[in-house]
Amino acid sequence: MSDTSWLTHFPAMGRADLLAIRKSLDAGYREFTRGYGDAIESFFDPLLSFLIWFERLLLNTPWWLVILVIVVLTFVASRSLRLSLGVVVALLLIGYFGMWDNTMRTLSIIMVSTLLSIALGIPVGILMSRSDRMQALVTPLLDVMQTMPAFVYLIPVVMLLGIGKVPGVIAVVIYAIPPVIRLTNLGIRLVDREVVEAATAYGASPMQRLLGVQLPLSLPTIMAGVNQTIMMALAMVVIASMIGVKGLGQPVLKAITNQYFTLGLFNGLAIVALAIIFDRVSQAYARRTQRYLERSRYD
Repeated sequence: MSDTSWLTHFPAMGRADLLAIRKSLDAGYREFTRGYGDAIESFFDPLLSFLIWFERLLLNTPWWLVILVIVVLTFVASRSLRLSLGVVVALLLIGYFGMWDNTMRTLSIIMVSTLLSIALGIPVGILMSRSDRMQALVTPLLDVMQTMPAFVYLIPVVMLLGIGKVPGVIAVVIYAIPPVIRLTNLGIRLVDREVVEAATAYGASPMQRLLGVQLPLSLPTIMAGVNQTIMMALAMVVIASMIGVKGLGQPVLKAITNQYFTLGLFNGLAIVALAIIFDRVSQAYARRTQRYLERSRYD
């Protein structure tokens, strides 16, 4: 029997209905983009302006000052001289091999996408932790966002907003936001119930319990979610370059299409270097926070 013979068992009318539904949905989305595309683009104009300003700031700032700021932030977060020295070496090598500008462009996109993911994801995670119904509603959406191929995100975003920085940031946020939502929800739910009840007994309001007890105690778990969000955002760099996002992803894409091995290798290693820096710094900060909380709990 042919592999496609089972298709003949479906009524022709059913297949025609499916085709009609697909055409209706495509036509409806096209009409939506034509009718509201300009208004939605204008809504994102402040984000575009901030992206352009931030990218220019990184590009126009002297390289030594950028490295100094990054190293200071690294040391403040990790208290590790070894890690700070490793960051200096990695950034100097990136500059030496001529990838500094693209690295700054990628850094601007990743930082803005991560900040947006945190700003949107933590409140959603808090709402999920407070309501089982909200958790049941949001969890399937997160499952779809994490399992949907990344290229699929680009289709509706590009149809709506065209190509450029804003569509790239939106695609990165959609792809990268689930971990911070999930782990915020998980971290708050794992806070010891007795601690929350003790805070309630002392007269703490729900907002005081959240800000003074639940969020501080769940901070290591939330930081693990932030760490995973950053890693997933970096994983989208090459894919986002397909819709005009400048940075390290474009040379990698060019290397793939033209078989430039060294070009792809060096820019890929620069992406790996950024990923390692973000990963080590965020993990070190989470460990320091956890040790501080444990000491304060026993004290």
